[in-house]
Amino acid sequence: MTNTAKRRWSRELETEVDGIAFDTTGPVLLHGYDPPAGGKWLDDVIPGKLGAFDRNTGERLWIAPCEVGYGRGFGAGIGQQGQVIVLGPSQGGHRMVRMAVSDGELLDAADIEAFDDAVVNPDVVVCSNAGSVWGLDTLSLAERWRYSREGERYHGLCRQGEHLFVTVSSPQTGKYGTVRLNAETGAFKGQVVPLSLPIIRDMACTETTLVLVTSELELMLPEDQRMEFMMQLAQHPDEGPRDTLSLVAMRTDAGPGESPLWYRILETKPIDDVPDVSITADSGKLYIERRAMLAAVDAVSGRPLGDWTVPGLDEKIAWDVVAGAGLLAEETRVSVFELPA
Repeated sequence: MTNTAKRRWSRELETEVDGIAFDTTGPVLLHGYDPPAGGKWLDDVIPGKLGAFDRNTGERLWIAPCEVGYGRGFGAGIGQQGQVIVLGPSQGGHRMVRMAVSDGELLDAADIEAFDDAVVNPDVVVCSNAGSVWGLDTLSLAERWRYSREGERYHGLCRQGEHLFVTVSSPQTGKYGTVRLNAETGAFKGQVVPLSLPIIRDMACTETTLVLVTSELELMLPEDQRMEFMMQLAQHPDEGPRDTLSLVAMRTDAGPGESPLWYRILETKPIDDVPDVSITADSGKLYIERRAMLAAVDAVSGRPLGDWTVPGLDEKIAWDVVAGAGLLAEETRVSVFELPA
């Protein structure tokens, strides 16, 4: 039975939210900006601000100007010594800054290369653009490593422990796959999924499992699983000829051609009718956001654990789940929900 998620707190904001950061302890961090009157701005970047809110009550702790503004690329999280790390565009090019978690004081800043995706962890920030993936130290803000290979373009990132997973595509074939790097050194550790899929829309990982949002799963399934897949496809209520949206879970140490742990066909409707789906993982659970609904499954087995209607999820700017709490940012509102899966 589907339940409505219990709201722990909700807060209306005077600024528009474009990014969030949420850890197992400490405040909820919100990055936002004030849109200019008439929606017109002379520069490429609108100045930003960062706010901290109590994770249990929603009480505003502080709001401070932020060197990082609104534009291409954004990342935020907690770095070494419990300091806030924020990176993204500024009026002087892309920057990475350290701020005090107690009051938002600016502690340090450095110019960095423009990026599309970023993952912030206490030891290292990993960024990617089409041409490369690189790691930045969260204390010195200096580059620690860089990875690129001929014939690869880079997209999404996901980190769990020493494993960093990167979505890659081939400029020649347009096919997608996933590689595994060492998160601390950038060393190549092998392919997980070869360049065989038509798209990888999203990914999430736990200590043992990497889950992809993709389509046309038969392209990566071993021969002995394809008959079962075709039976599931034929029984899908949409009655479409192929899967246009699916989940597939692999072991984090899997290699090319290895059988998935589990998979699920979500949609077989025409690609133009497929809804947006995003996923995140926490404490061994995979959370699937789809059509204003949030479902939790066991990441290893795919076994359903619970599902909820989450008010405002279909209007999300960003969302995350940490330690059984769901953080949802809408355009000018932020809420925390209880998700006791």
